[in-house]
Amino acid sequence: MSIDPAGYARLREIADRLPQVPGIGKVEIAEGGIVLAPSPVNRHELAVLRIARQLNAQLPNTHPGYIAHGGADLEDAGLGRLRNPDLMVFREEALDVEKPALLPHEVLLVVEIVSKSNPENDYHHKVRDYAAMGIPLYLLIDPRKGTGIVHDEPGYTSRTEFAFGDTVTVGPWSLDTSVLRTYA
Repeated sequence: MSIDPAGYARLREIADRLPQVPGIGKVEIAEGGIVLAPSPVNRHELAVLRIARQLNAQLPNTHPGYIAHGGADLEDAGLGRLRNPDLMVFREEALDVEKPALLPHEVLLVVEIVSKSNPENDYHHKVRDYAAMGIPLYLLIDPRKGTGIVHDEPGYTSRTEFAFGDTVTVGPWSLDTSVLRTYA
């Protein structure tokens, strides 16, 4: 579902003016509205850190100049989507530009760590959105179950499921998921 450009522009303006609220970690635009997500728990952030370390160790060999980084927004105004993935792989120089968000064509991989509060968002809405944006790879990690899914191929027609402890291939990278922990 996409929204008209004027409607998206109004939502974007509102989202940009929202004050920082304790306990709210992310502001996104999806499904025709503004979505506020609670701040992530420590195990969530530990998973982001451990995956980022592994990717950043391999990127100089596979994609010089690229980084695995969390915190940046991803925007596709044509689809009416503003997302804030837990982690993305993109050129480091993209952060040295005065613009509010990365564009989908700049991103090789998005990583989402499933939250306790809204798992269907990562399993359904974001799969649809990232595929529609043309992001080549989507890694979904679910600490609730100790499992994950690598989505690849155009439109995410290929899915590879794994359990924590497996070594998983994500595009040109190999990730050791034994470093991941389930939620308590």
